[in-house]
Amino acid sequence: MPPATSPTEPAARESLNQEALDAMRGGAKGPSFAPPQRSLLGEILDWMLAPLFLLWPMSVAITYVVAQNIANVPYDRVLAQNLHILSRHVHVQDGRAVLNINDSVRDVLHPGETDSVFWLVQGSHGEVLGGDKGLPLPPDLGPPQPGTVLYAEDTLRGFGVRLAYTWVDLHIPQTRPVLLVVAETMEKRTELTNDIIKGVIIPQFIVLPIAVLLVWFGLSRGVAPLNALQQRLRARRPDDLSPIDEGAAPSEIAPLVSAMNELLDRLSSNVQAQRRFVADAAHQLKTPLAGLRTQAELALRDASPDEMQASLRQLIMGSERATRLVNQLLLLARAENPHSVELTPTDLNAIAHEHTLQWVHQALSLNTDLGFEGTDMPLMIAGNDILLAELLNNLVDNALRYTPSGGHITVRVRNTASHAILEVEDSGPGIPVEERERVFDRFYRVLGTRAEGSGLGLAIVREISQKHHAQVEILEGTAHSDLPGACIRVLFPLHGRRENLQFPI
Repeated sequence: MPPATSPTEPAARESLNQEALDAMRGGAKGPSFAPPQRSLLGEILDWMLAPLFLLWPMSVAITYVVAQNIANVPYDRVLAQNLHILSRHVHVQDGRAVLNINDSVRDVLHPGETDSVFWLVQGSHGEVLGGDKGLPLPPDLGPPQPGTVLYAEDTLRGFGVRLAYTWVDLHIPQTRPVLLVVAETMEKRTELTNDIIKGVIIPQFIVLPIAVLLVWFGLSRGVAPLNALQQRLRARRPDDLSPIDEGAAPSEIAPLVSAMNELLDRLSSNVQAQRRFVADAAHQLKTPLAGLRTQAELALRDASPDEMQASLRQLIMGSERATRLVNQLLLLARAENPHSVELTPTDLNAIAHEHTLQWVHQALSLNTDLGFEGTDMPLMIAGNDILLAELLNNLVDNALRYTPSGGHITVRVRNTASHAILEVEDSGPGIPVEERERVFDRFYRVLGTRAEGSGLGLAIVREISQKHHAQVEILEGTAHSDLPGACIRVLFPLHGRRENLQFPI
């Protein structure tokens, strides 16, 4: 009797092969334009120099204010001394304030070579006792405080001036203190301020570029270990996946090197698994291909039509086994591709019911009772219709291969509060506990069984389950028969939920 095959397999073979080949190519797409690569050295320099250049104008402004204050101090003292000289020449005469100054005082108040000096003495009643009329008067800040010197800046005759004010109390009843004002243009102050600013800023123009060069040189030396690591990686052979020496890397990038070593370890394991897979696939294909050649040679040698037909039937059966093996290999490659599956809301109950019906004819031909137990309502999960159908087909095909004639197979769909559950239970010989983990390995078959197969069915089931964030379990069957039976259960998270699936139901 020919081996059991999925009724949908011939019709879907061409599309499945094409999809699997696309998956093996990695879903290659057109060229993409990546953003320009950024330099770590440039990033560090930007973060170091940007604040420096932002703060530098603030430093210039602060320097200017400080320089002005420094320049004002000595010249303000001179203004205060001039006020003191004037105050010594203000007297009371006949109950009124008078000003008596001589030539020496006038010489002191005479304009200098650079700046002009102006002065004013205003009597108790606002009359001018001497000096230059039109000098700016102090602001009204309340009752004058004799002996206190106030400073201000204003404009006189189109020039900026620095003014000093003070009051002299002559103790004349019912009169205000005498106001003394001395003003000086600000040429010398401006020159001194500019000299101070130049003395501070010009060295900065020299030091800043040197500092930038030194910072760049220091950072270049600092990232030298990264460049050395890059050179070591570039010098590696394509097949060299050995760990990177973490001791040769700076402590700042030690976590990165450790993560790269973990990635290399996983990649090495994956490459080794792929190599084993290719070797096992070649070994598995060698047997049916050799059988096909043998049957073809026998058909050529057979003399009678009956013998030739028997050889051709064996040739067809061998080609079907080889075709199924190739299709399973392609399906497994498609399931393993991390970018080939799009999960959408899917009714697990409807898919299981539809594809179970397609196996009824095959089950009847093997004298096997195939039943289905589903839910009354749709059972929605995040899934891929094609892969879910292949998962069920592999489970049912596996059960048909191992269930003896007259046995029972039940496809069951149910749910809990958080999971949708798909079970395929048979009344076959079961799977020993010590074998239940190994049967998911590629090409592994339980010893002592005569059922035909490639050992890929349950490996495909596990890969498809992982794509759906599902967990696969193998339990004892509950069917009442002489054999223990097996129940393969797949637990899917309900649509919209992905809780931890480590706990059995």
